[in-house]
Amino acid sequence: MSHNQWQTSLRERISYGLSDGADNLVFQVMTTYLLYFYTDIYGLTAGEVGTLFLIARFADVIESVIIGIMIDHTHSKYGHSRPFFLWYAFPYVIVAALTFVVPPFNHMGKLFWAYLTYLLLGFFYSAVNLPITSILPSLTDNPREITLLGVIRQFFGQTSQIIVAIFTLPLIALFGGKDQQKGFLLTIIVFAVISLILIINTFVHVRERIAMPKPASFKDTLKMMGRNKPWLVLSIVIFLYWVTTSIKNQTTIYYFKYNLKAENLVPVVNAFTAAALIGIVAIPFVTRKYSNKVTMMVGLIIATMGQLLIIAGAEWTHSLSVLFVGTFVNTIGSGMVIALVSIMVSDTIKYAQRQFHVEASGLLASTDDFGVNLGLGIGGLITAGLLAQTGYVANHSQNSATLHMITINYAWIPLAAYLLMIFILALYNQRHVQQVITKNER
Repeated sequence: MSHNQWQTSLRERISYGLSDGADNLVFQVMTTYLLYFYTDIYGLTAGEVGTLFLIARFADVIESVIIGIMIDHTHSKYGHSRPFFLWYAFPYVIVAALTFVVPPFNHMGKLFWAYLTYLLLGFFYSAVNLPITSILPSLTDNPREITLLGVIRQFFGQTSQIIVAIFTLPLIALFGGKDQQKGFLLTIIVFAVISLILIINTFVHVRERIAMPKPASFKDTLKMMGRNKPWLVLSIVIFLYWVTTSIKNQTTIYYFKYNLKAENLVPVVNAFTAAALIGIVAIPFVTRKYSNKVTMMVGLIIATMGQLLIIAGAEWTHSLSVLFVGTFVNTIGSGMVIALVSIMVSDTIKYAQRQFHVEASGLLASTDDFGVNLGLGIGGLITAGLLAQTGYVANHSQNSATLHMITINYAWIPLAAYLLMIFILALYNQRHVQQVITKNER
């Protein structure tokens, strides 16, 4: 079969992309609002939440590796990755809803419930999300088609993020009125039902058509991972990206509620995240002329410029207009970065197969998942830890140290992370990766 032949149907491409949209309907509520829910509604302290996030995310790193190994050693009539959509979709959405239940327990009982539901949610999220990346090399061996599939995935994933960002707080108010506890629960149930339908739709319509080699032993896989520099570099970039995303998303509601006294503007500023679609849609056109690495680097530079405008709006001009423009520009760049992640992870999988003769698509695909999980855990720990250290008190006016910390978290820490990502990505040798991937195709 020619590597230039398109092998997936339009329906399959859309169904593949909707899988990430499905996961994000639930996942983005967690990353954006769960810290606020736990501190201001559920009744946990910021320190307790920070510890929970850290423990949960480290657990998720281990779980991602386990699920990656499970995928590599799954042999079913549906394939390696595809059956995971069917097996884990239902428990994923059930546990998501249970995470927003406030049980009639004492404080320790509620803390135990939070740990139980959040740890389970992390496992089931990995079980339905990791296969989205691991299945990509088996859908087609056409490089342009892989790029298109990655873009479609991120388009729907980002669309879900926009839906969550814009509509979550209004839906909470619609369903719960002044009872935010009820509003959060009913909102997550709505998102969970839609998510379930879309994940099952993906299982029904995608097909694994490119046979993967027999998976290597765990020992050989570990040796390969230590020598696979492109994978290591990309893993660090993904981790830093999600640390930054976690910090920015979780701090937004605190910044507008306490620093600006304008909580009603949270859906407005979140609406600017729609600009990520501009960056995502640009990927197929930009990558025709420039490499994936260069394109991602451009995205990081644009995101950094936007973050500088956010700092200007927050610290120097105190202008909402500048803040909003900065968010718009930053999100365009972020869209370019995230759209390339699964595509470049797919490259590192093929690189491992041809450079080291090691097949470990499930385990290498876990790069994306454990980068997300560990990044979100560290980001959540930083945010919750700084809130606790500066004397944050939920639903009260905050002291000057807390307000200053919120600004640092919202504006300055993400800037430092973007600059570090640019430095790390510069170490990715795109030319060598492509030479290795294509040498057996000539």
